[in-house]
Amino acid sequence: MDIAAVVDLGHQALWMTVLISAPLLGVALAVGLLIGIVQAATSINESTLSFIPKLAALAITLSIAGGWQLGLMMDYARGLFQRIPTLFV
Repeated sequence: MDIAAVVDLGHQALWMTVLISAPLLGVALAVGLLIGIVQAATSINESTLSFIPKLAALAITLSIAGGWQLGLMMDYARGLFQRIPTLFV
C-alpha cells in the first residue's frame, strides 16, 4: 500500500466524520446560541437550562437525519471492504 492510498483513506475518513457530525453540531450550536441569548436578555444564569432544549433538538435532528447518516456510514464501510483486495497489491 503506497502513501497516496493511505492519505486517500485518511481524507475519506475525515470527510465522513465531518458529514456525519455536521448536522448534530450545527443544531447544538444554534440551540445553544439561542438559549444563551435568551438567558442574557432575561438575566437568568442557570447553566442547566440549556441542557433539555439541546437534548430535545438533538433527538429531533437525529430522528430526521439519522437514516441519512447511517446510509452514509454503510456506503463508506461498503466502499472500504470493496477496496481491501486492491490495497495490498
